Amino acid sequence: MTTSSEPTIATRDEWLVARRDLLEREKELTHLSDELAGQRQRLPWVRIEKEYRFETAEGTKTLAELFEGRSQLMAYHFMFGPDWDEGCPSCSLSADHFDGPLVHLNQRDVTMISVSRAPYAKLEAYKQRMGWNFPWASSFGSDFNFDFGVSFSDEQRGNGVEYNFEPIGDPGIDELPGMSSFVLKDDVVHHTYSSFARGGDVLMGIYQLLDRAPRGRNESEMSFPMEWVRRRDEYDA
Repeated sequence: MTTSSEPTIATRDEWLVARRDLLEREKELTHLSDELAGQRQRLPWVRIEKEYRFETAEGTKTLAELFEGRSQLMAYHFMFGPDWDEGCPSCSLSADHFDGPLVHLNQRDVTMISVSRAPYAKLEAYKQRMGWNFPWASSFGSDFNFDFGVSFSDEQRGNGVEYNFEPIGDPGIDELPGMSSFVLKDDVVHHTYSSFARGGDVLMGIYQLLDRAPRGRNESEMSFPMEWVRRRDEYDA
């Protein structure tokens, strides 16, 4: 038994035994993931009664109009407050993964969009800086991000907020990340699913890759998990 954090050195045959054991666990996780996907899709739908307005590249739109003619909508709650000068670094890491899948999602009747409270002009400027093409809507002046549990007023923070379906006190910031899904049926929008916190890992393909690298995410000595993350144009050479 080694006392080092480094794995032991093994023969190829020993490695194969360990790898086959791990494969059984990976298969269990795959089957559980399939079960959870089905459970997500069986969640009840909640009719959206409130009228929300968003500023987009094509002008003002309702929530139903954000679907762009499709029946499913996934909205990423991107942390970018009205007074911020740039978007959140970790949300920017997620957003670096959005452009590629869009055409494939659209083929499956899904529209994906990011939504932030910053005015649209700020979103567009930051989008140009980062070289992104995905649709991004501003909910400035709307209750949308508040109603879906990712934006918090000073009064809310003073009384303690709920995030990821549990009370967390004062988060120390007025924006947190998340993702919400909606379906449009008979011209009525319904909320179907939301996820927050580590639920957003699935949007970060980089973490799925790091989990398969020899040293993994390698965040154990950091004060918080994503301390290493920078905006894509801010890493040292």
